[in-house]
Amino acid sequence: MKNSVSVDDLAVFLMVLREGGFRAAARRLGVAPSKISTTITRVEAQLGVPMLRRTTRSLHATDAGQQLADRIAPLLSELDAACVEAANLGGEVKGRLKLNVPGAVVPDILPPLLAEYRTRHPSVEVEIIVESDLIDIVAAGCDAGIRYGSLLEQDMVSIPIGPRKQQLALAASPAYLQAHGVPRKPEELTAHDAIRYRLPGGPLLPWDLQSGKRSVRVEPVNRLVLSVAALDTGRSYARNGIGIIYAFRNWLDEDMATGALVPILRDWWPTQEGPHLYYPSRSAPAPLRAFIDVCRSGAVTR
Repeated sequence: MKNSVSVDDLAVFLMVLREGGFRAAARRLGVAPSKISTTITRVEAQLGVPMLRRTTRSLHATDAGQQLADRIAPLLSELDAACVEAANLGGEVKGRLKLNVPGAVVPDILPPLLAEYRTRHPSVEVEIIVESDLIDIVAAGCDAGIRYGSLLEQDMVSIPIGPRKQQLALAASPAYLQAHGVPRKPEELTAHDAIRYRLPGGPLLPWDLQSGKRSVRVEPVNRLVLSVAALDTGRSYARNGIGIIYAFRNWLDEDMATGALVPILRDWWPTQEGPHLYYPSRSAPAPLRAFIDVCRSGAVTR
């Protein structure tokens, strides 16, 4: 190594990787793209090995660059947390809270929590990353994640947020039911058009129904398949008569109340455990501790 690399330069290097390019990193940091380019050139010169592989259309870390990023990301996160802790000794919580969440909590569970959080801590910047896979939140540079019923790593703490239980519901538009008939038992759903959701690169979310101790999985006709990233958009397609939707009841309540959607097979609507916030068991930075307090306060519990 010709010279030691500054912490600021390493932070710029990480930002370039996280944002996927020089221009995006420059926008995030509020500097000119040329300054980002100069910084990366300096890092590579000081380390004596290329950190990034660049083309006109993409940017990726080299093996050396990825290894460096994996090592320094948690260290710089700890450094940022220490600085924020020092700044927060004055009483006001400052800094940034970065959460990795599934699309399912974005429409209704997360907004009131963040509204309450902003009321209590207006100086904190909040960043939301939406994805459904269980990820290494530390390596991703996130303070915490939110997931449904996922197995978490041993060094993670988990607390429930929002509703402790959520009910799933079936519904369709009046026009659809007039044209295709109303299913009276789960088995009849196999002849009906459905709006389904698919996990990233994986299977369709199952239609598992339950009545008392009896449970059944049905396979309807897949008329429209949406990514789970577009979970809340399914209601619009259902209102337009494309098919029957199977989703969280609280998403559909308003449409069912107005008659835009008609509930189907109410006696078969199952319930599942609500979402959980998870985060590393080591000391949490002040912005995360403040968010945990909001979640635990019951400010948004259904």
